Amino acid sequence: MLDCAACDVDKITDKQNIINFTKELVKRIDMVAYGEPVIEHFATHDPAKAGFSMVQLIETSNIAMHSVDRDNTMYLDVFSCKPYDGEVVVKLVAEYFGAKKIRKSYLTRQA
Repeated sequence: MLDCAACDVDKITDKQNIINFTKELVKRIDMVAYGEPVIEHFATHDPAKAGFSMVQLIETSNIAMHSVDRDNTMYLDVFSCKPYDGEVVVKLVAEYFGAKKIRKSYLTRQA
């Protein structure tokens, strides 16, 4: 889970950039996408909430993101039963969204 602040507003509000990020992320962490990512910009009636949300199903679970246009923040969850390198995710977020502050949280699940 990544909480990202001081993102580049032009990058977190660019749907094509979010698509490109999602596809590259799936590839770099060696996952298999199930269909195309769902990406919508909504909550435009409330500037405190307006932003893009993205969900990409993967064979081992999902990747979800939400950005907030007004404060240049972005939140990303990569949930997978298959292990992956979390630092790859951090580097891609910095590259695609220009996040200057990234708080990382890792959770290992075990049923």
